[in-house]
Amino acid sequence: MTEHKKDNSFLKGAAILGMAGIVIKIIGAFFRIPLGNIIGAEGMGYYQSAYPIYLILVVASTAGLPTAIAKMVSEKTANGDSYGADRVFKVSFFILAGIGIVTSTVLFFGARYYSDIMIKNPKAYYSTMAIAPALFFVPIMSSFRGYFQGLRDMRPTAISQIVEQLVRVIVGLSLAYAFLGRGLEFSAAGATFGAGAGALISAFVMVAIYFKHRKSENFKKPEKVEKVSGIAKSLLMIAVPITVGASVLPVMNSIDVGIVLRRLQQIGYSETAANGLYGQLTGMATPLMNLPQIVTAAIQISLVPAVAHMMARKDYSSLGETVKSGARVTLIIALPAALGLVVLAEPIMRLLYPLKIESAISASAILSVLGFGIVFLSLFQSLTGILQGLGKPLVPVWNLLAGAILKIVLTFILVGIPSLNVRGAAIGTVCGYALAAVLNVLYIKRRLKMELPIFKLSLKPLISATFMGLVAYGGYRVIEPLAGSNMATVMAIFAGALVYGWMLINTGAITAEDFELIPKGKRLYGFLNKMKIGKW
Repeated sequence: MTEHKKDNSFLKGAAILGMAGIVIKIIGAFFRIPLGNIIGAEGMGYYQSAYPIYLILVVASTAGLPTAIAKMVSEKTANGDSYGADRVFKVSFFILAGIGIVTSTVLFFGARYYSDIMIKNPKAYYSTMAIAPALFFVPIMSSFRGYFQGLRDMRPTAISQIVEQLVRVIVGLSLAYAFLGRGLEFSAAGATFGAGAGALISAFVMVAIYFKHRKSENFKKPEKVEKVSGIAKSLLMIAVPITVGASVLPVMNSIDVGIVLRRLQQIGYSETAANGLYGQLTGMATPLMNLPQIVTAAIQISLVPAVAHMMARKDYSSLGETVKSGARVTLIIALPAALGLVVLAEPIMRLLYPLKIESAISASAILSVLGFGIVFLSLFQSLTGILQGLGKPLVPVWNLLAGAILKIVLTFILVGIPSLNVRGAAIGTVCGYALAAVLNVLYIKRRLKMELPIFKLSLKPLISATFMGLVAYGGYRVIEPLAGSNMATVMAIFAGALVYGWMLINTGAITAEDFELIPKGKRLYGFLNKMKIGKW
């Protein structure tokens, strides 16, 4: 295998994390359905009420530090300093443990204030207290994950994520059922405690993997050892901008809520109707737009240590190839997802929401707009990972802020146009992500003077995705009168996926070398070669 192939092994890490993300989503789906049946809508209200404050504190404590750890560990190992890499981990462990103690304590003892005063839902008190322990274990677990990501080994992260989700589901459902007789507020608290239990067991798994790893490493202490204060300062210099960047969209989305609802009412919609349209945007269409992030977020995580490793070695040739490869793979994933949702928006919505057909049809018009945003959001994510690896964490923050401001301005203007109404918010979202992605591309090309031919990289995947879209749309139209909408949708998606894969191979969008970079890729390549599928 060539050096280029080795360096692009970030794709293996991305594939591992992507598959883990899919498994986690499936497990999560099996959690929500039985939980809803156990505690009902009222209990789910108590359960959900604890999560907004929890998620804010999780983002504040863990959004930036794992990436900072991965970058610094990767740089140390690139220079052969495994002792220094382990020292970075230890310093970060104590920082994150301290943050975990503070945030979990604040939430636990502030649960009554949060439930009674801030959200005015007193029975959510127990759920808020029950989720507080997770805030201690999640940061600790993040330090281990960042360390192994820096070593470019994504398996520990994937294993711990799956274990965390499994334990969360088993413990959460068990306690929800066990406490049902004491009242819905206690049953909901049992369900939320599953998050803490999952984080605890997952942390133990990471500790076991870490000590096993230590036995195989030779931590030779160098003559000059970096001070703890220096390591901590370097970690925070990287982590703080990333954390700020992670906070941009939640804050802007909070502002977005008021703008959309107010503007809809100003053009004649009642409060109830405006709320319903906003629910279609955020509750039905947006989650589908965010689905490909399972894979593109994995690419971003894998790119950070890979890019940092090459920068530390001054291997600019491999670095350039990795940057292009990251963008290319992102487009291969994002383009079919975008076009698929655009051309099959209504059939997909009908399939997912058979009991809410009117809302599904209305939301499909929103989805057909949001689908285009997948390309820009995915590209922004991957290029952000590259910039973070290059030591430019503030750049994507400013670019995302610019995109978020554009999104708010366009949303205010476009939602006020009656013929667009809530679709105006969808257009604003797409344009906001587009601006952020374009700014990332321009910075990499012009300021860093790196080759990033987006048009060339996207051409073959776009041709393949276009054929896929035509087959999927045409297949649905042919099958729907014969087998019904739901069966036609499933068959159209399956046919489109096959055509897309075939087109990728025959246009050369996927090369023979790419198969060596994915799990079991050699076996798949051998099978395709034997069947004479592809031009290799």
